Amino acid sequence: MKKMLALVLAAVMAFSMAACGGGSGSTATSGATSTDSTAASGSATAATGVTVQVGPNPETLDPALNSAIDGANMLITAFEGLLIVDENNQVQPGQAESYEVSEDGLTWTFHLREGLKWSDGTDLDANDFVYTYKRVADPNTAAPYSATAVGMIAGYEEAMNGNPDALQVEAPDALTFVVHLSYPCTYFDKLAAFATLSPVQQETIEANGDSWATAPETYVSNGPYYMTEWTVGQQIVFSKNPYYKGGWDTSKIVSETITFLLMEDSTAAYTAYTTGQAQLIKDVPTEEIPSLTKAEDGGDFYVDPIMGTYYLSMNDQVEPFNDVNVRKALSLAIDREYVANTLMQGTYSPAYKLTGPGITDADGSSYMDNSDYDVIPTDYEEAKKQAQEALAEAGYPNGEGFPTITYSTNDSGYHKAVAEYLQQCYKDVLGINLEVEVVEWSSFTPQRRAGDYQMARNGWVLDYNDPSSMLELFMTGNGNNDGKYSNAEYDEMMENTKIADKDERFANLHAAEKIAMEDYAMIPLAFYNDFWLQSSSLKGSWHSPYGYWYLQYAYVE
Repeated sequence: MKKMLALVLAAVMAFSMAACGGGSGSTATSGATSTDSTAASGSATAATGVTVQVGPNPETLDPALNSAIDGANMLITAFEGLLIVDENNQVQPGQAESYEVSEDGLTWTFHLREGLKWSDGTDLDANDFVYTYKRVADPNTAAPYSATAVGMIAGYEEAMNGNPDALQVEAPDALTFVVHLSYPCTYFDKLAAFATLSPVQQETIEANGDSWATAPETYVSNGPYYMTEWTVGQQIVFSKNPYYKGGWDTSKIVSETITFLLMEDSTAAYTAYTTGQAQLIKDVPTEEIPSLTKAEDGGDFYVDPIMGTYYLSMNDQVEPFNDVNVRKALSLAIDREYVANTLMQGTYSPAYKLTGPGITDADGSSYMDNSDYDVIPTDYEEAKKQAQEALAEAGYPNGEGFPTITYSTNDSGYHKAVAEYLQQCYKDVLGINLEVEVVEWSSFTPQRRAGDYQMARNGWVLDYNDPSSMLELFMTGNGNNDGKYSNAEYDEMMENTKIADKDERFANLHAAEKIAMEDYAMIPLAFYNDFWLQSSSLKGSWHSPYGYWYLQYAYVE
C-alpha cells in the first residue's frame, strides 16, 4: 500500500504496499480511529458525495491480484466477503449471516444470506465463493496472497500443481459454503473477511479476461458501492449499490458516491484538500508537517499507529546478497535511531525486529516484547564494528572489491531521503558504493515482485493480528517474497506453526522469526504510523490498525 520528495523531512504516509486483504477481526492493542462512525440515516442528502485520496492509480483492482493498501481501500468499498470487520476490528457477519466450526477445527460452514446479488442485479450464491476460492488457488491466476489466503485449505498443494478443483471447498446448496482445512487455522475467520477472498463473478471474468477489473462496464462487485467511473490517473468513482445486501447497515450508507482521487503528487493532493475538493488525503507533503495541528489538539492532522514494518529487501538470488555476512554487514551498518528520530522526525520508531508493536502473543501480551532477539546490538558503535567484521568475513575488507549496489525505491515521502542516507552510510561505514534507482509506483511493485532488482525499499502491514501475516512472507515460494529468500530451517519452523496448540504455535513463530533475524533475511528499518489530513466535515469513517479507511458509512456534513 507513492511519491517521493527529495527532502530529508519525515514522511507522512505509510507504506502503500503492505498487506492488503487480510481479515482484521483481531484484538489489536491499537483500535480504529473513528470520526463519528455512528452516522444515522438521513445525515447526508442524496446528492452528497465523499472524496478522498489514499494513493495513486492502483496496480490492479482484481481482488485476487491486489497486494497494496491503496487498492485494498477501494476493494473493501466495492466488495464484501463472507465476513466483514467492524470499527472495533472485530469480525462480523458479511455475505454470510452465520457460520460454525467443527470440533476438530477442520470444517468451517458458512450460511449465506438469502437474496444476495451482484451489482448488475444477478444472483450471487455459494457457488460464487467456490469459484473465487479455487481461482485464488489456481497457479494460472498467480495470486500473490494465494498461500496466505487459502494455503491451509485441504487440497491446496494439488491445486497449486495445476488442479484447482482439488481445493476442498464446496457448496452443498446455494446458501451453504463449506471449507475443509488440512490443519486447524484459528484465524480463518479473519481470512474470510480478507479482500483477496471477496467473491468475483465468473461470468464477467470469463467474458472479459484480465481486463474485467479495468473498466466500470465489466467491474461487477457485491459491496455497498460499485464502480461507475475510472479515469486513469485522475479518479475512480464508486456509486451506491442499489442491489447491496450484507453485513453493513444500509440505513447508514448515505453518500451517493465515494470518489478516490488518484494522485502520486503529494503537493497536488494537499491542494485538493486545502481547496475543499477532497475531505481526506493520505499523502501529505513532508514540508507541511511542522505547521500542522494534530487532531488531539483540535487540528485535522491525524497520526495513527499501524501494524507494519518498513524494511529493505535484498535479492538473495544474486551475488553478493546470497552471502549472509554481506546481508549482516548491510543491516548492522545502519543507525536506525538516526533514521527514525532525525530523518523521519520521530514520526516512526526504529525497528530492531521484523514484527512490531500492537501484535499480540498467545496470552494476549505483546508479541514483540516477548521476543528474545534483536537484529543489531543496541550500541551503534559496536554494531558498526560488527558490520565491518562481517564484510571482511565475506571477503571484502574495508569494501575492497565489493560491487556497486543498485538500490531501487519509489519516489514518495521520505523514501529518497532514506536512499540518500544509505548511500552515505554504506560509504562511510563499509567503504562501498550504492546507486539509487527511482522507479514510478506503477512499475515498482511488479519489478520487485519479479526479482528484477538488487536491493529495494519494501514494507508490509499485517492483514490480521497474527505474526504469521508478516512471517509467511519469507517462506520459500511465497507470492510476496520479493527477496526470493529461501531457508529450509525457516520453512520447517513455519510449517510447525500449523497446529492447534496455541502456546506451542506461538513459540514456533518466535523461533521462526529468530531464524530469519539471525540469517538477515531482510533489513527492518522502522515501524509504521499512518499520517493523513481529514476535514472535520467528514463523518462516519474510520481507520484501522491495518492501514484501511472504512468509508461505507462516510458522509460530508
